[in-house]
Amino acid sequence: MDEVFRALADPTRRSLLDELFREDGQTLSALEGRLPMTRFGVMKHLKQLEEAGLVVTRRRGREKLHFLNPVPIRLVHDRWVSKYAEPWVEGLSELKNRLEERVEKVFEIYIKTTPERLWQAITDPEIRSKYNFGSRLTSDWTPGSRYEMSHPAANGPLGEGENLEVDPPRRLVQSMVALWDDDVKAEGTSRITWEIEPIGDSCRLTVTHDQLREGANEQLYGGWPMILSGLKTYLETGELLTTPGSLMYATMAEPQA
Repeated sequence: MDEVFRALADPTRRSLLDELFREDGQTLSALEGRLPMTRFGVMKHLKQLEEAGLVVTRRRGREKLHFLNPVPIRLVHDRWVSKYAEPWVEGLSELKNRLEERVEKVFEIYIKTTPERLWQAITDPEIRSKYNFGSRLTSDWTPGSRYEMSHPAANGPLGEGENLEVDPPRRLVQSMVALWDDDVKAEGTSRITWEIEPIGDSCRLTVTHDQLREGANEQLYGGWPMILSGLKTYLETGELLTTPGSLMYATMAEPQA
C-alpha cells in the first residue's frame, strides 16, 4: 500500500488520474497536451502510477493506451475507510460510476497465490460464490461451452454467456449477457477477459471488461473492484470481505417456498 499512498501524494499524479477518470484509455501525447509539463515529466509520473498499480497500459496497434485501475484504491477503502464511512463512501462510488462513460474497463491486481489456485478460484462455483456477491458460475469450461451465473435467492439466472477462449491456468475470455434486471438485460452482450501472469510467488490478474456501449449501465462493471478485492482477500487469508457492500447480496435470504 505504501506505493499507492506515495503515488497519490503528488498533485500532478492525482491530476493524471483525474484526466483518466474523465476519459479512459488515453495515449501519452493526449495526456501531455492536458498538463503544463514536458513529455518526459508526464512519462515519469505515469511510470510511478503504473508501479503503484493505479494505471495499466494496453497496446492498440501502434498506440499505447493508459487506463485508470481503481482496484488499489478499493483495497485502501476496504482496509481503512469502510469500517468508518462505508455508507457515505458507497454513495460516492455510485456517483463516480454514474459519471463514467467508457467502453473498456481494465482492472489489475496482484495476488500471492499460484496460477492453478487462482484459476480454480475463478472457475469453481463454490469458491466463486465466496467473493462474487454469493453468485455461482457453472460450466464445463471448454472452448465454446456455455456458462450460467446463479444465486440461491434468485428466481432465475443472473447472467449467461459463452466461453470464447479457455487456456488454463492463463487466460479465459467470455461473452456475458446480464439478466438480473431489465435495464442490464437491455445492454446486450459484452466481453470479459481474465489474464493470469505468474510474478515470483504471486500472480498478476488483469480483468478487461470491454465491448460495452458508451454510457453503459454501471451495474455491468461497477462491482469489479470489490469482486477482485474479495478474491485477493480469500486466496491470501482464507477470509471473506465483511464490508456492507461485499455482503449486500452474499447474505440475501433464501427465497420462501
